[in-house]
Amino acid sequence: MTDMRRTLLWVVFSMSLFLIWDAWNKHNGQPSLFSPAPAKVAAAGSAPAGLPKAAGAVAPATTAPGAVPATAPVVSEQVTITTDLVKATLRSEGGTLSRVELLKEPEHVEKQWYEPLVALFSSGGAKPAADVRNVALLDESPERLYVAQTGLIPSAGGTGLPNHHTVMTLVPGERTLKAGENALQVKFESPVVGGVKLVKTYTFKRGDYVIDVRNEIVNESSAPVTPRLYLQLVRDGIAPPGESSVYSTFTGPAIYDDVAKFHKIEFKAIEKRAPEDKPDHSVNADNGWVAMVQHYFASAWLIDKADGPKQPREYFTDKRDVINPATNATAHVYSVGMFVPLGEVAPGATKTFDARLFVGPQEETKLATLAPGLELVKDYGIFKMLAEPLFWLLTQLHKFLGNWGWSIVGLVVLLKIAFYWLNAKAYGSMAKMKAVNPKITEMRERLKDKPQQMQQEMMRIYREEKINPLGGCLPIFVQMPFFISLYWVLLSTVEMRGAPWIGWITDLSAKDPYFILPILMTLTSLLQTWLNPTPPDPVQAKMMWFMPLIFSVMFFVFPSGLVLYWLTNNILSIAQQYVINKRLGVLGK
Repeated sequence: MTDMRRTLLWVVFSMSLFLIWDAWNKHNGQPSLFSPAPAKVAAAGSAPAGLPKAAGAVAPATTAPGAVPATAPVVSEQVTITTDLVKATLRSEGGTLSRVELLKEPEHVEKQWYEPLVALFSSGGAKPAADVRNVALLDESPERLYVAQTGLIPSAGGTGLPNHHTVMTLVPGERTLKAGENALQVKFESPVVGGVKLVKTYTFKRGDYVIDVRNEIVNESSAPVTPRLYLQLVRDGIAPPGESSVYSTFTGPAIYDDVAKFHKIEFKAIEKRAPEDKPDHSVNADNGWVAMVQHYFASAWLIDKADGPKQPREYFTDKRDVINPATNATAHVYSVGMFVPLGEVAPGATKTFDARLFVGPQEETKLATLAPGLELVKDYGIFKMLAEPLFWLLTQLHKFLGNWGWSIVGLVVLLKIAFYWLNAKAYGSMAKMKAVNPKITEMRERLKDKPQQMQQEMMRIYREEKINPLGGCLPIFVQMPFFISLYWVLLSTVEMRGAPWIGWITDLSAKDPYFILPILMTLTSLLQTWLNPTPPDPVQAKMMWFMPLIFSVMFFVFPSGLVLYWLTNNILSIAQQYVINKRLGVLGK
């Protein structure tokens, strides 16, 4: 049994060192073994049959011509729209949505050590408006390229229809959502290309991160046309600003349909795929959506209507080089999107197709109402089955307590109550081990030259004292999936961004500016080690004190909400273990 415990401790210790080494590699820009490698510079790729070359999307079911160099963009007019939630910029070149700033989501900026103290004692704790930077989810700047595009292509291929490179005319209108108004429209009209005019209307709504996008196809030719509409999201492979170097979250495209369900596509998978290779995601479907996902936020094209007929579509992903209009330099981008057949449009007729574009935070309960499966962009991975009810319970506590920090404390308390008797059994086993430690130590010293007899004598003592050497470990292992699930809930919940707890903790998604919570967590971890039985083996005993220090190093840069969760769990565990140790008379032994 001693050998088994020693092996278990060495495995945990080795894994701890490995995880720290992996986190250090990530911190220094090296690839992690547990997350996607940084996106490589993409070579100019092939373009899909029919889709404009600089769109950067490959139609999976078609054969593309050879590599085509990216072309310089046409200078176009820009317009900025402001609502209560977003500040959006659109370009008349294709009516492209080139920037969306989320006005209710401040960007994380690393603070100096004294700034939280100044904010704490200033009027209301508020920062000067000049210091506030909001999250720009979509952005077309020298630092980033992330845009939403739509356009038309003929069903038989070619580019002879209005697309996202066609310079359109911006129709005059209001640019700011005024008080008392619930919607604001921006309209673009293309010139006639291939006998077709495209009228694109964006509708921004009060209190909504969903933008309605209407495409009107006007056939001004003397022959029928059968266009396809494409809707795509194009972005570079650079990690979003503020991403942690310690823990990994997914950034990249995602596709959903009711057969294949939610499918994340890593940038490196797109990078490795040759033009002639079949994509490893759904291609043809009559339902679903496409999205670009990152920590806390997402954008998604949605076209399904609850009361409408099934709409066939063809999904695609690709990589290629394009010209960034902000710099006129080559940008290496990835795209995800869908082709939608519009059927025949008779001469002189107009066909309308409505889509929705979501650009905003991953608020799980709201996403679930927009489209089936859209809440899955908030990814819990393999812990989804446990994480979802834990998140529901956390939100219920928040409705009652009104503070996310106290809601975290309350949820940990409820979990500790649920596992009280299981923990009591574990701590009771540890207390008995602590009580017989002097006897075990004396026996090991006496029989140190007779290992076989030592093992037999140790098993005899355990039997007489009715001790299971692994009794303190198994109950803890049973609980681990629940606490790991809660870890992922807290890590991925956007409601934690900017949420205060008490005093100096003004943002539960940012690290503790004074490291008070991590220091307390380290001290409580060491106190737990003192309450546990000391292994007879001196090497094991040293490891028992060394391991809390290793784990605590990582928590100094973790979000304070996560540290609060572990600290609360430590304190409650110490209280229960203290009571049991005192009752059994082994406190301090």
